[in-house]
Amino acid sequence: MDLEAVYREHSASVYRFLYAKTGSSELAEELTQETFFQAVKCIDRFDGSSKITTWLFGIAKNVWLNEYRRRKKAPVSLAETEEAAVAPSAESDVLGKMGREDILRSIHGIADPGREVLYLRLLGSLSFAEIGSILGQTENWSRVTFYRAKQQLMKESQDNEK
Repeated sequence: MDLEAVYREHSASVYRFLYAKTGSSELAEELTQETFFQAVKCIDRFDGSSKITTWLFGIAKNVWLNEYRRRKKAPVSLAETEEAAVAPSAESDVLGKMGREDILRSIHGIADPGREVLYLRLLGSLSFAEIGSILGQTENWSRVTFYRAKQQLMKESQDNEK
């Protein structure tokens, strides 16, 4: 497997996902590097039963959770600085009526697991099967969770227009 090609192809989407989780370009870059470092260290465990993107996003999620736990003990937690950055995706036209700032504010206000499914779908452009695999759930669970979170976003958008 050409790891350099994997990095070139997937580093931007991993970075966007981590940026959405952290709200910091510097931290997202650091965590992206750590994600790929961990991927290189355990490449022998990648058995090809899932897509490489699913595997990388799983590593990125774990890297972020480790950083979150580490910072949670610090005076300012990662959760207090978290912001979302939405990249263009297949789902972005559904949310087209909402302004970027409104989307960011709305996604930030959604509770997990809906928020995480939105991040993975909108920022990572992952399929529902991949999202389910990363989160240890089924494809159908991912679809339903995404639908409910999207409905919540749309409801907030309509409420803000009134």
